[in-house]
Amino acid sequence: MRGGTSKGVFFRPDWLPTDAAQRDRILLRVIGSPDPYGQHIDGMGGATSSTSKVVIVGPSSRADCDVDYRFGQVAIDKPIVDWSGNCGNLTSAVGPFAIAQGLVDAPRDGMAIVRIWQANINAKIIAHVPMRNGEVVEEGDFELDGVTFPAAEIRIEFLDPTGDADPDAPDTGMFPTGNALDTLDVPGVGALEMTMINAGNPAIFIDAAALDLTGTELQRDVNGNAALLEKAETIRAHAAVRMGLARTTEEATTQRPHTPKLAFVSPPASYVASSGKRVDAATLDLNARIFSMGKLHHAMTGTGAIAIAVAAAIPGTIVNRLAPDAAGSVRFGHASGSLAVGAEAVQNDGSWTVTKVVMSRSARRLMEGFVFVPEAAL
Repeated sequence: MRGGTSKGVFFRPDWLPTDAAQRDRILLRVIGSPDPYGQHIDGMGGATSSTSKVVIVGPSSRADCDVDYRFGQVAIDKPIVDWSGNCGNLTSAVGPFAIAQGLVDAPRDGMAIVRIWQANINAKIIAHVPMRNGEVVEEGDFELDGVTFPAAEIRIEFLDPTGDADPDAPDTGMFPTGNALDTLDVPGVGALEMTMINAGNPAIFIDAAALDLTGTELQRDVNGNAALLEKAETIRAHAAVRMGLARTTEEATTQRPHTPKLAFVSPPASYVASSGKRVDAATLDLNARIFSMGKLHHAMTGTGAIAIAVAAAIPGTIVNRLAPDAAGSVRFGHASGSLAVGAEAVQNDGSWTVTKVVMSRSARRLMEGFVFVPEAAL
């Protein structure tokens, strides 16, 4: 299925072994990882972080949700399925998959409300899926930068997006350090201002200038620069340790490549997106780019958009510093175009709480059937 600007292979839990190690071996072989050639020739993966993904959706273990959703980010060149975070883009495909599999009672026409429990990060998500004649509506005129064809709009509500972003880590709330803004001394890089936040997924925001960048870069400007990618990973790994998500920087790099995500932001500036479309600075609140699995993302991760919306709503963050008047909705430029996302924030006794982040995506089934794996993977 395609969901937002990502693509993944979807499974029901009863289609896979219950043993986690055996399950992951099979999922790695389904995708075609690890692949030292970085092409995924012998699997279903697309050899990018946006297309090297697996999803498991089944009946929910909770009375207040319809389905449980687990997301696995599959490393391309390493035998790792990272279950530490969510994929906000593929979240939009969970509702349609659940309806097609008969896991949810949906109306014949109108809007189906699918209550999703994101089991990786212990979060509740509400998907609004359009229905017609008993089928999910896939075609429409909703355009999403980073996706070639228009489709039907699916509205996604992420409830309490700053809750327990990592069930295996200490409960640190929105800001793991207790601060909206920190200065972290990164060996070989220097002292960097950054916002470290739990929102959707754990995320790190720095100024683009800290990487000697402008914030208007495309993948081709970044992903061929090995020194820049190494610097970005060094920053990400040290921040992961500071956030309590890894014991060492080596652990962050080798065992937790999916989260936290590192993003860099800058004031709005005009540029030409990867599609050739011109993005006008006058339409933006800021520019943002994000790294995913060691490379610059071709658009924006869904959870990155959540983190941007949350950080924009909270005074003192690097994002809010660029968009102090966002007032609950922020539009940012990314490598494939622009995106608007909204956050509902309230302040009580001096502390900010974000109750909901809302954004629109689209999704559709690309194929369904059987995927073959060698017996050695079983």
